[in-house]
Amino acid sequence: MNWLLVVAGAMVGAPLRYLTDRFVQARHDSVFPWGTFTVNVVGCLVLGVLTGAVDEPTRLLLGTGLCGALTTYSTFSYETLRLAEDGARGYAVLNVAGSVVCGLGAAFAGVALGQALA
Repeated sequence: MNWLLVVAGAMVGAPLRYLTDRFVQARHDSVFPWGTFTVNVVGCLVLGVLTGAVDEPTRLLLGTGLCGALTTYSTFSYETLRLAEDGARGYAVLNVAGSVVCGLGAAFAGVALGQALA
């Protein structure tokens, strides 16, 4: 039964990632990968809230399934590599530093928010 919860969450998370990425990126005239940055930071925040506030089945559905499909380390890595290869090294460094700092900050804030809600 647990795997069905993960699959159900992923069925929502993957298209949500794609649509959010396209929506956000279309609004920025920059080579910086704002769409991927957004889904990764939002995913960190949501996972943090879930960690502090919900039971195991809900974490499987929304944490492992939804957030697992919503966030993307592989795309982050690929886009960072492409930025560096294309000569946008400053953006590549900003993507790495910003993703780590904002992602961790969002996760910590999410846990605090989740604990406050629980």
